[in-house]
This record gives sequence, structure tokens and C-alpha cells, in this order.
Amino acid sequence: MDFIIYDIGLLVLFVIGISIFLYLKRANLKKEGILFLYRTQWGVRLINHVGNKYKKTLKVLSYISVGIGYILTAGILYLFGKLVWIYITLPQVVRQIKVPPIMPLIPYVNKIVPGLPDFFFTYWIIIIAIIAITHELAHGIFAAYYKVKIKTTGFGFFPFFLPVFLAAFVELDEKRMVKKKNFPQRTILSAGTFANVLTAILSFIVMLVFFSLAFAPSGVVFNSYAYSPVILKNINQVNGISVSNLTLEEFAGYLKENETFNEIVANEITYVGVKKVSTAKLGDQEIDYAELYYDAPAVKAGLTGAIQNINGVKINSVEKLSEELSKYSPGESITIKTKTSEEVLEYNIILDEHPAKEGTAWLGIGFEKNKRSGVIGKVIDFISSFKKSNIYYESKIDKAGVFIYNLLWWLILISISVALMNMLPLGIFDGARFFYLTILAITKNEKKARKTLSVISYVLLFLVLLLMIFWAISFFR
Repeated sequence: MDFIIYDIGLLVLFVIGISIFLYLKRANLKKEGILFLYRTQWGVRLINHVGNKYKKTLKVLSYISVGIGYILTAGILYLFGKLVWIYITLPQVVRQIKVPPIMPLIPYVNKIVPGLPDFFFTYWIIIIAIIAITHELAHGIFAAYYKVKIKTTGFGFFPFFLPVFLAAFVELDEKRMVKKKNFPQRTILSAGTFANVLTAILSFIVMLVFFSLAFAPSGVVFNSYAYSPVILKNINQVNGISVSNLTLEEFAGYLKENETFNEIVANEITYVGVKKVSTAKLGDQEIDYAELYYDAPAVKAGLTGAIQNINGVKINSVEKLSEELSKYSPGESITIKTKTSEEVLEYNIILDEHPAKEGTAWLGIGFEKNKRSGVIGKVIDFISSFKKSNIYYESKIDKAGVFIYNLLWWLILISISVALMNMLPLGIFDGARFFYLTILAITKNEKKARKTLSVISYVLLFLVLLLMIFWAISFFR
């Protein structure tokens, strides 16, 4: 049975359990804004113990915490600016984005945004608990270190539709907090994001160790068929029609709509599809060209999935694949087994001769490095950087390995995302007050500090509105 059934069942049981708990503890509930807050004394003793015992360590960490706070503030402002620039200048890219630019993280987001690992409700609730609790504990520990009283701890619940746990909090004595010097206040405010960064680092180490123990290479993943760049003027025939001196517009008119197979002849070589059409500059000239797929054995067979063995020989690296194929000659038949996310497939394929290497057998698959752009894209690439490219890894403990790995993957990504967002100088985020205190430390003028924070907050809110507008109108361009 698919795990999603159990996941939805867990969601139902969780909501029922939380509903009963909140009803029984309703005397401790208080509505503030859109949340119901459940106040308690859980963890206060631990927070005070750590904050008062490890003073030397916390003194050193306070400087690191504030430094990371500034790095994250700069990082989120850069990302925000870059996102606005993309939405304004690249509508063709924005049209491909199916979700609005500002959207809360919700379970099953991978169903909306393709290419992401599964994101179950189980992941969501575990990750929120880890991130929120460690974030607030860090606030509390540094507050205790600076002798700011911890009044209560607790949890926040979203009251509408579903009573789902959404946040944790540590309630400080604000009167004591504002009387502290500027730097201690900044330390306390940045401590939560510092904890998020530490959570991401620790989770990455755990994931790395877990992956090395629980997974093994068991196939080769190709992400393209073999292709070659061809100048459009060198194309002689498209789908049986003789052509010459093609332009981009003319070439597109000869292609079959909504079909991957298109027979194209150029320089006496037959190609069977188009990967990309583009224009390149060569000196002062602009040349129209197309990347065309060869009529290779892999294309003819419709080969797909991770290649796991050839004629019974296990394939676990690109080198092993090349070594095995080199044993065969053009015209020989091989049996290839591949694995997709759903099934194991078997193909009987007759190898062709390599178009550039006479006498060499050729399957006709390609391996391309697809690196994501942007800071978050680079973070996602880094999270999986320990994996060898083009290798399919299989869990030694079946679905449990994939479940745990994806949980850790999401924990890392969300920890970094929360750390960044929390330092945005806007509204309820810690970054707003952190920014205000920074300006105050520079100008020594409360009025200027408040005015600066107000201006940047309004600018950011305007840009959020602008993002939503450009996202909406991109579908009509």
C-alpha cells in the first residue's frame, strides 16, 4: 500500500488528538492574532540551566550568532531582489512556475512543484517541530544568559479549519529585554536563526553518514539521447519535404506539432527529433542552429529509466557501462534492464555503429550536468553534492531508507529557508527588530531607526505585491 494512505490517516489522527488536547487544556489557551497560544512552563528550567552554566561558550557564540544574522539578512535581501528582477524581466520563465511567488510550505508541495522529493504530512509536522522548538530554545538560552526573564514557553495552533501545530514560542519579559544594551538584544533576536543554521549543518552530517550506510550504487541514469548541433542552412529535408536555407520560423513550420519524432536529414545524416533550436553569434554573424537527436538504438527502443544490467551484468557506474558496451560490435543484440520509479523494464536492442568512431558499437545516450541557478538552487545542489552524478542509488533497507533520506533532505532545506526568511526586515520576523537595532547602533537616533525600518518594510511589502501582480499577468503575455 502506498505510504500516502498511512500519511493521510496519520493527519486525521493527529488533528483529532490535537483537538482533544486543546479542548481539555482550553483554560491555558489564549487567542493572539490568527493563532491560539498554549502557554506552559515546559523547558524553562532547562533553558535557565543552559543559559547560566555555559557562559563562556555562549559569549563566543553570541558574536557568531550576530554575524550569521547579518549574513542571512544580506542573503534574503539579495534573493528577494533577484526574484523581483526575474519576475519583471523574464515572463517566459515565470509562466513555467505554477505556484505564486509567496506561498506557505504545505504538505505534498512536490505535487505542485515537479522535481522535488515527496513531502508528506509526516515530514511537515516532524520538521516544523524540530525547527520551531530549536529556534525558540536558542532565543530562550541567550535570553537567560543575558538575564532576561523567561515568562512561559508554549505552542501556537492554527484555529481555522484544522487545529494543526504551527509554531513554538518562548515568552520573554519585554520590559527587561528593551532595557538591555543593543548587542545583547541583537544576539537574542538572531539566536533562533543561528539554531536553524546549526540544525541544517547537523542534519547534513547525519544525512551524509546515513546515505553512505543505507544506499548503494545500482544503476546508471542518463538524461539525454545523443544529439548534435546542426546549422539550419545545412538541413536538406524535414519529414520528407526537401528544404534549403531554412530560417527558425520556417523550420518550426515543418515540424509536427506535439510530437517528439521528426525525421530530419542534414549532411547525409538522418536525425529523429529536435532537442533545442537557438541562435548563436559567430564573430559578427548570427547563426541559427538546432540540436538534433541521432537515430540511435536507444531512441528507437524508447529506452528509459536507470540502466541496471546488460545481458545479466550489473551496471553501477558510467565507467562500467562504457566497459560493458565496448565488448560488443555494431549489429549485435543486447538485453538491457532498467528501473523507473514504478517498474523494472526490459529492452532487446540492436547496437549501431558510432557515427564518429568506425567499428565501435553505440547505444546513443547522453549525460548532461544540469546545475540549478540562484542561491537556493545552489543550496539544493549542495545538499546532494556527495552523490555521484548519473548514478542511481538504491536503498538497502527498501522504502525506509528513502523515507529517512527525504526527511533529512527536507529538514536541511527548510532549516536554511526559515533562517533566511526570519531575518527579513519585515513585520513579525526577528529580522525587523534586528534591522532596527542595527540602524539604532549606527545612528544613535531612535526616530531615524524607526523611520528606516518603516521605509524598508513598505518597500518590501510593495515588492511582494509587485511579485504577485507580475506572476498573474505572466499568464497573459
